[in-house]
Amino acid sequence: MPENCLNQKRRKKRLYEQKKDEKSLRLFSRYALGITNSLSAHIAILDQNGVILATNRAWQDFAKTNKIRMRPDTVNVNYLEICERALHHSAENAAAVSEGINALIEKEIDEFVIEYPCHSPYEKRWFFMRATRLSDSRPLRIVISHENITALKQAEEELRKRKLELKLQTQKLEETNTALKVLLQRREDDRHALEESLVSNVKELVFPYLDKLHNARLDSREEIYLDIIESQLDDIVSPLLRKLSSKYLNLTPQEIQVASLVKSGKTTKEISQILLISENTVNFHRKNIRRKLGLKNKHSNLRSYLLSLEE
Repeated sequence: MPENCLNQKRRKKRLYEQKKDEKSLRLFSRYALGITNSLSAHIAILDQNGVILATNRAWQDFAKTNKIRMRPDTVNVNYLEICERALHHSAENAAAVSEGINALIEKEIDEFVIEYPCHSPYEKRWFFMRATRLSDSRPLRIVISHENITALKQAEEELRKRKLELKLQTQKLEETNTALKVLLQRREDDRHALEESLVSNVKELVFPYLDKLHNARLDSREEIYLDIIESQLDDIVSPLLRKLSSKYLNLTPQEIQVASLVKSGKTTKEISQILLISENTVNFHRKNIRRKLGLKNKHSNLRSYLLSLEE
C-alpha cells in the first residue's frame, strides 16, 4: 500500500478519535454541569489567577437574590480582588479566604476551609466555605463551595441557650433544696426543743404540785380528779420521755428528769427540792448519768456536755 494512503488513513483515525474525545468531553461537561446545578452549595471554579471561570445555579441565584452589582454568574470576575475589597466586619474573613486561595494556587496546602457570617439586612446567615485544587488539572483550577449552615448555627445557639437555662434552673433547684433542708432541720430542732421544754415544764412546774396535792387532805372525789389529771399528764409526756431516753443513752425516767434540770442550770439542792428527793439521791443519779454518758473519771462538765448534745 502506498505510504501516502497509509498516512491518510492514520490522519482520519486520529481525527475520528479526537472528535470522539471532544464529544465525550462535551457529554461529561453537561453531566458535570447538571450535577453542580443540583447541589445546594454555591460553587465556582477559578483559574490560577483567581478569576471565576464558571459557577453553578445556586451561586447565580444567590447573586440575583442579594442584588450583586455584576453579572449573576460573576464569570471573568477576579474572586481574589473581591476579597481584597471587602470592608467592615467581613474584612478579616475575606483576608483569610484570599490567603487560603493563594496558598492553594501556590500548592502550599491541599484544602482550605472557613466558617463565616454573611448577614443581610433581613436575616442572619452563616456559611461554610471549602476550597480545593482540581486534581491533575492542566492548567490549574480551584473549586470553591459555599454551603449555607444557618440552620445548624441557629440550632447550636438554641442548644446553648437551653443548656444555660437548664444550668440556671438546676442552680435554682439546688438553692431551693438547700433552703428546704435548712428549714426542715430548723423545724426538727424546734420540735425537739418544744418536746423537751414541754417535758421539762411538766416535770418541774406541774408534778411537784401534784405531789403536794397527794400529801394534802383531799376527799375521795378530789383524789379521783387528781389521779385523772396525773394519768393524763403521764400519757402526754411518756412518748416524749421515751424519745429523750433513747437520746440520752437509755437513762431512766428519773435520770432524765435530773439530766434535764442539770442542763437547765439547776443546782443539786434545787433539783432535790423540785423532785422531792434527797441531795444524796440527786448525786447518785448524777454519777449514773456521767457513767452512762461516758464521762466517768473525766473532768468534763455535765451541764456543758448535755448542752452539746442539742447542737
